[in-house]
Amino acid sequence: MERTIGGTDRPQAGGGRAPAHPETRIPESCPVVRMVTVRLNRRSLRGWHIRLLDQLGQRPDRRIRIAWTEDAGSLPPNAELLFRLEAAIHGLPRPGLATAAEPVALASYEAGPGAADGEIVLDLSEAPADPARAATWRLDFDGVPGEAGLLAALFGKRAPVAALRGPDGAPVAVGRLGAESHTVMLAAFEDYLARTITLIVAALDGARATRLPDGTEAPLQPGSPFDLGGLGVGRRAAEGLARQVARRLYALCFHRPQWRVGWRRLAGPDLIDLRRHPEGGWIDLPDDGRRFYADPFAIARDGDVTLFVEEFDYRRGKGVISAVRFAADGPQGRPEPVLELETHLSYPFVFEADGQVWMIPESHASGTIDLYRATAFPRGWVHERVLVDGVVASDATLLHHGGRWWLFATVRAGGGSYSDTLHLWHALDFRGPWIPHRRNPVLIDVGSARAAGAIVERDGALIRPVQDCRGGYGAALGLARILRLDEGGYAQQVETRLEPGAAWPGSRLHMLSAAGGFEFIDGSRPARPRLLG
Repeated sequence: MERTIGGTDRPQAGGGRAPAHPETRIPESCPVVRMVTVRLNRRSLRGWHIRLLDQLGQRPDRRIRIAWTEDAGSLPPNAELLFRLEAAIHGLPRPGLATAAEPVALASYEAGPGAADGEIVLDLSEAPADPARAATWRLDFDGVPGEAGLLAALFGKRAPVAALRGPDGAPVAVGRLGAESHTVMLAAFEDYLARTITLIVAALDGARATRLPDGTEAPLQPGSPFDLGGLGVGRRAAEGLARQVARRLYALCFHRPQWRVGWRRLAGPDLIDLRRHPEGGWIDLPDDGRRFYADPFAIARDGDVTLFVEEFDYRRGKGVISAVRFAADGPQGRPEPVLELETHLSYPFVFEADGQVWMIPESHASGTIDLYRATAFPRGWVHERVLVDGVVASDATLLHHGGRWWLFATVRAGGGSYSDTLHLWHALDFRGPWIPHRRNPVLIDVGSARAAGAIVERDGALIRPVQDCRGGYGAALGLARILRLDEGGYAQQVETRLEPGAAWPGSRLHMLSAAGGFEFIDGSRPARPRLLG
């Protein structure tokens, strides 16, 4: 579980079983685009354009060239001041994806007019379309061309939908973008830009989804009105966005939620069957104010139920994995540390296989996904092997299905959010070797990519708990039905969204786990003073 810089977004109303949506279309294999002309605005070039071109050029069989425009950028002039101030206050690295760049950085790319057979024009310029170029993909965010759409989404507290559209306005590729912080605008803005690069590269490599997993279309059309305090597209909209940036410059602040774990005995349907909070509510796993507990994973073994959690001690400033045994009347004592490393640990995915107990804790700072084995359960964890190397992965979750093992994890590649890009691997044995799914990333959606617990089989269907981070990290819990899982593709459909409320007060509902007649969730409660002594 990541700690974010911010987290003040309010949950949206709703919940319960969602209406049925059309199945997310899994497109047939699209050809790789070999010739790309990238149309850029010379006056609003940024670091993310440089990184995009670097990634596009990594294919030796692809030719990249640039066409320049000279139009004014869509961001208000004071946005750059906001970014510089936030970078200084929060110690964010610069230069970054949002930093202004000079055209000389792209001197190695061929620039020139004219078209070539099989060429795609990737238009990122915000200028009027070039009628001489028919095969053009234009980028918009929530239907608004240019980076102003991203900033508008941040002020509107919504997860933006990025869309590449063809000449007829129909989506070529879409993705709902995520950000780890919704209160530090620069951090969120760069998260969105990083995932936009992922979307564009995947689309040009032939991996394209034209609608979101919940069945909705990419919103609006380029140039359609959008809401900035009641203002429409044009000068008044730009002025409204500039005013919001100005207010933000005077109101820089952040808030960290206080996390907790809730539990209950199962005397009837569980949350997956109920699709709502239980009538009796939840009992908090107590803490002493010097630490919090999160990421509950329960396992039943030899007649006992053991709950594993992330324990975050404020004095140490990092997470460790702790465990506590549950009896009929609840926890027997307090969670005690069972695994601690130099790096922060969370999401202790615990499972039993081959007569032993195994754990895959999240430690994204190591750049690996690691497997541990218990030698004196629930203690005595020893490192067994690296499952996947060279990856910044969150919340790795295993599933045995169809005669093979599947590994789910959200991957942060080239910056961006930890929560919006789902990758899969498959293997004949849970120890590996693990083979990346050929369609990775199989999903870009901050509303349903990141895992929220173990996948459960129910009435012949696979139900995947997911984090809905559109309102911030861990804002709501989704239940997604897996529609397709094979070497050729992946699809899921979110059926239910559960939020905090009277039965679970606070602003976050983050994870779900059950075992041995107990059910567990976690989330946040109103802030309280921290005891550090």
